[in-house]
Amino acid sequence: MKKITASGKTIDEAVDKALVELQTTRERVDIRVIEEPQKGFLGFIGSKPALVELEVKPDPIEEAIRFLQELILKMKVEATVVKKEENGMLIFDLEGSNLGSVIGKRGQTLDALQYLVNLVANRYSEQYIRIQLDAEDYRNRRKASLIQLAERLAKKARMSKGEVKLEPMQAHERKIIHSTLQHIKGIKTYSEGQEPRRRVVIVSQ
Repeated sequence: MKKITASGKTIDEAVDKALVELQTTRERVDIRVIEEPQKGFLGFIGSKPALVELEVKPDPIEEAIRFLQELILKMKVEATVVKKEENGMLIFDLEGSNLGSVIGKRGQTLDALQYLVNLVANRYSEQYIRIQLDAEDYRNRRKASLIQLAERLAKKARMSKGEVKLEPMQAHERKIIHSTLQHIKGIKTYSEGQEPRRRVVIVSQ
């Protein structure tokens, strides 16, 4: 975090000087007044300028990227973090080779890393930030797989005229199952159990 001091006839003048040097705005810094300006004898003899200290606030996204880069380095994975936006969603896409260890079984490692990245970003942000972490297009591949699973198990529930319980899933994966089947006639879904063992149940009506 960059920090500088500056002086001026007034506090505002000192702050403006520091902002020019830092090439930033007031919203991006913390300001600390070290010394108030003082008028000297007859208005000028022995007068003292204002002295301020400005420290640039950490950028939440930059801090999250830095944290993620350090984390994957410790995991001995060679990958770069590419920041992008899709449909209003901020995505950190990991690009590299052999990213299986980053993804983990059914995306569990990727979800854990995503949780930590969001914690870091929101530690430095005044407004809530949501970041999705992806690698090797895993999120889209997993979504397609869950849609196929939902449709297949809905047919199974209809044929047995009973219910089918899925394995425990993360909330965002359960949401995919629910939304896939919500408009299918004769099929109802609900979730049961407690996190992290909460699961979707598909029922034939």
